[in-house]
Amino acid sequence: MCGILGILKQRNSENYIEDSIIKKMCSSIMHRGPDNSNYWIESGIAFGHQRLSVLELSISGNQPMHSADDRFVIIYNGEIYNHLEIRKKIEYKLNSYIKWNGSSDTETLLESLKVFGILETLTLCSGMFSIALWDKKKKILTLARDRFGEKPLYFGWVNQDFIFGSELKVFKSYPNFNNSICKTALSDYLKFNYVPSPRSIYKNIYKLEPGTFIQLDKTTTSLEKIKSKKFWSLANVVKSGMANKIADEKYILKELESLLLTSTKAQMIADVPLGALLSGGIDSSLIVTLMQKESIKPIKTFTVASEDLKFDESKYAKEIAKHLGTDHNEIIVSDKETQKVITYLPEIYDEPFADSSQIPTYLICSLAKKKVKVALSGDGGDEIFGGYNRYTWCPRIWKKISYIPYSLRKKISVFLLNIHEGTIDKFLDKFLNRSGYKIHKISTALENCRSLEDFMINMSIQWKNQKDLILNKENFNFNSFEAKILETNLEFKDSISKMMYLDSITYLPDDILCKLDRAAMSNSLETRVPFLDKSVVDFAWRIPVNIKIKNNIGKWPLREILSKYIPSKFIDRPKAGFSIPIGNWLRGSLKDWAENLLNEKRLIKEGNFSSEIIRNVWKEHLSGKLDHSNRLWSILMFQAWFEQQ
Repeated sequence: MCGILGILKQRNSENYIEDSIIKKMCSSIMHRGPDNSNYWIESGIAFGHQRLSVLELSISGNQPMHSADDRFVIIYNGEIYNHLEIRKKIEYKLNSYIKWNGSSDTETLLESLKVFGILETLTLCSGMFSIALWDKKKKILTLARDRFGEKPLYFGWVNQDFIFGSELKVFKSYPNFNNSICKTALSDYLKFNYVPSPRSIYKNIYKLEPGTFIQLDKTTTSLEKIKSKKFWSLANVVKSGMANKIADEKYILKELESLLLTSTKAQMIADVPLGALLSGGIDSSLIVTLMQKESIKPIKTFTVASEDLKFDESKYAKEIAKHLGTDHNEIIVSDKETQKVITYLPEIYDEPFADSSQIPTYLICSLAKKKVKVALSGDGGDEIFGGYNRYTWCPRIWKKISYIPYSLRKKISVFLLNIHEGTIDKFLDKFLNRSGYKIHKISTALENCRSLEDFMINMSIQWKNQKDLILNKENFNFNSFEAKILETNLEFKDSISKMMYLDSITYLPDDILCKLDRAAMSNSLETRVPFLDKSVVDFAWRIPVNIKIKNNIGKWPLREILSKYIPSKFIDRPKAGFSIPIGNWLRGSLKDWAENLLNEKRLIKEGNFSSEIIRNVWKEHLSGKLDHSNRLWSILMFQAWFEQQ
């Protein structure tokens, strides 16, 4: 795991690149790889690398790395779990034994790219990665990103120069950086609490989409001129899965357990201490179970606990760890300690990011880093096995209210929005089994809903009328996320499968995996995600949705596998997590901090948002009539980020 960056000077600009520039850019992401810093500069091209040594700890694993014939130069961030198998394929192809310099997967990648080419190499790779390759002969730069986007890769232009890097800090460290805010990205951010790919918060800077590689040279001056190609598509996986469904539940459980065990075992390979993040939920518990099954020593597990028992789920993690016999580590944090993390968030995430679970994710990664250098995570299970509450809850709600005429539903929505939440929350809990959803969220989502899919998508949206909130609007498209949905050329037989697919190509890479990567790498910790192994995902999409979700409970296959190793009392409980009482904090200990960021004069001076709309929402939240914590958190995270800029 590392940090990568580079510069490609445009043809009409000065070719010379100063060492001090690339050193400064490397320094900006030193947290991603504090073990070694190196760079390479040639006429008009420069690569920088920060190494976090995990495999092949010797200098033979250092980067940038040059091919034996000196034609190719590579920098790379990630892990290729099957790289030893790829070495055998290379030797078979060449019909000769190769004297390797070391055992690093970087060297394997470099040789494979030379022998098989970019497309075949990326197809062969099982792992997580962002790659930059310079072909000295053809003068072509290739950038590639793994199938699900576990590893980040930004690219774009600062003035006339093409820049790429693992984080936006790289761009902001480049001389004369002055890229302005992209208002389309800001609009999307207000809807979803993150900036969806391919945009970043800055104009002319983009995220490379998962499963994609691009190629360019010194004449490439705009996004439209970049050659882009998909080496993997989830849509193709879904199409194949829908055509090859499996009905045999016994076979599903046996094969799925085997695939997960193989994936977990492969991702446990490391030359440094390794452990796992354990929340006590189904996904992380299953990964830890399989890890412990493969290990002769107790696996180090980590969880974070809250002082406030109402929001603490750590007891389940502790009981599961005890049952499995892991070396369990727990940190109990106070509200004060948790809130302290908020001051780090703009620096960690580089662009506005408002998933409040970023706070406990940072805390657990900080704890893990004290004892290990690599940690496995249970992320990805919800998207591919139907784990989110909305997959089961939304269809039940829609079934109850879909018979009501559309015009009347709109009126009911408006009526409910004007009632104090506490007045009818208990009634809704009993009647609708809302699984924690608030009346305001339900009512807002029901507005303008004509189908179950509309309702499910609306449940993910924070600011529905965000274009009214943004000031100084340019001529831009407010529907970039919706466009991605419309581009989906798949005919789903059920809305749940469609939402799982959409979450997998949007929410998973741009929120869940982004949150995990930044929280971990800010602590110089490598994280790995066994659920996102290609073979596991391929098989998961062959499992019918009525087997993934049974009796309105998601992840049935995972629960069944886990029940072989852990008592059912640890499994059969509502989905939860480390909850953050943001709403209460904003009315209490965080009130002054929030008031400063939401100050009316400040909002007017900055000119990004309508001060009137924000102030009204803020006052309504303070009154206790409605809980606007999610919407306010998105504004506060933007304001904190903007202040740092």
